[in-house]
Amino acid sequence: MNAHIQVRDYMLHEMPVIYGDTSLSKVTEILCSNNLFGLPVVDREKKLIGFISEQDCIHELLTSSYHCDFDLMASDVMHHEVLTVSPNDGIIELAESMQGNKPKIYPVVEEGQLLGIINRTRILKALRENLRGCHIPV
Repeated sequence: MNAHIQVRDYMLHEMPVIYGDTSLSKVTEILCSNNLFGLPVVDREKKLIGFISEQDCIHELLTSSYHCDFDLMASDVMHHEVLTVSPNDGIIELAESMQGNKPKIYPVVEEGQLLGIINRTRILKALRENLRGCHIPV
């Protein structure tokens, strides 16, 4: 097993961008059309400022539907404290830390700059490919 595979080798570089002033309606459209559980929120310089999940959106849309208030922005709903990973982090260590009730998606950040995301599916792919090197049928 190759213990040196890194996040950079499996992260998703191309993804939709959500800014703090993106409407919640647009955020939900982006999440649904891309089958994503959540996305990082960035400022205009692509610096990470938060994270918004489909669960956050569901909660806010339920609340908004009771009050007919649909003017929320991503910055109103997002989490400001975000668990991130570095592109140099090891996949094995990340997979180990993700066990249990942990986020499904991690922003990949270097010097505050958002480079991409890595999710459980991509980590599973990395682990599966890594096991192939052990000559174990997967």
